[in-house]
Amino acid sequence: MKVKDGIIGFIVGDALGVPVEFVSRSILEKTPVVDMNEYGTYHQPKGTWSDDTSMTLATMTSILNKNGIDYIDIMDEFLEWIQKDKYTNSPDGMFDIGFTTHDALLNYHNGASALKSGCEGERDNGNGSLMRILPLAYINSIDYETVENVSSLTHAHKRSKIACVLYVEIAISMLENDFTIAEHVKLACCKIKEYYKGSEELTHFHKIFDNDLKDLNGKGYVIYTFECVIHSLLTTDSYRDAVLKAVNIGGDTDTNAAICGGLAGIYYGYDSIPIDWIDEINRINEVLSLCERYEAFCDES
Repeated sequence: MKVKDGIIGFIVGDALGVPVEFVSRSILEKTPVVDMNEYGTYHQPKGTWSDDTSMTLATMTSILNKNGIDYIDIMDEFLEWIQKDKYTNSPDGMFDIGFTTHDALLNYHNGASALKSGCEGERDNGNGSLMRILPLAYINSIDYETVENVSSLTHAHKRSKIACVLYVEIAISMLENDFTIAEHVKLACCKIKEYYKGSEELTHFHKIFDNDLKDLNGKGYVIYTFECVIHSLLTTDSYRDAVLKAVNIGGDTDTNAAICGGLAGIYYGYDSIPIDWIDEINRINEVLSLCERYEAFCDES
């Protein structure tokens, strides 16, 4: 089942990174993450996922409930998460949300329309839409405008929207083609450069386009995150090594590893994900059931 490859890969990466979120690369170089850990930054048990997974599951649930993408309903499900702890697996309820996502959901709660709630300033280019966009890659004939709109529910700046489109394109290539990771990335980059030709925003992606990924920064800026993800995928040859490399870059460890894990899960397959890590995820059976239903929907759409 292709959906569970990516979604479980994503969730496991998220849970690996939660205990060390905001820990610096220099510290992780001395004491790297090598396994699923507990407590740490948020004092959560092993296998606890963060806002990355919660918003991804909310997106999938909305698409299933509405038999397609309904921007209002997606935002309503996001509110169910922050107001009622839906989609969390932490005993403490919701414990992590980005500033831009918080502000966008507040805008929506206060009466803004779904597609006008997202923040669009230069400083609103965190990774908060990139971290929840993977489910769209499974929808047949998904178009760029829809991907951009789903990003803009919270992150409406053009840079964030392009990042989401690029990520979805890489995932689609992995789902459809038997290429190397480098070839998947190159193909997606070529499509993005052609579609957004003339946009000054493309200059921010030049390190990814040129595979010039040396000076990595693990903080939550959408471009930094993407660079960490691509570097981790290109310099490893297994799911396990890819997500661990993404975590140990430091900074926004849960999101870096989740986004990396989504692609690594698709590329290497569900069976490549360490079963002992999967078994640590609370509510995993619910997620697997959701993945099965989502795949059925995508196959029929």
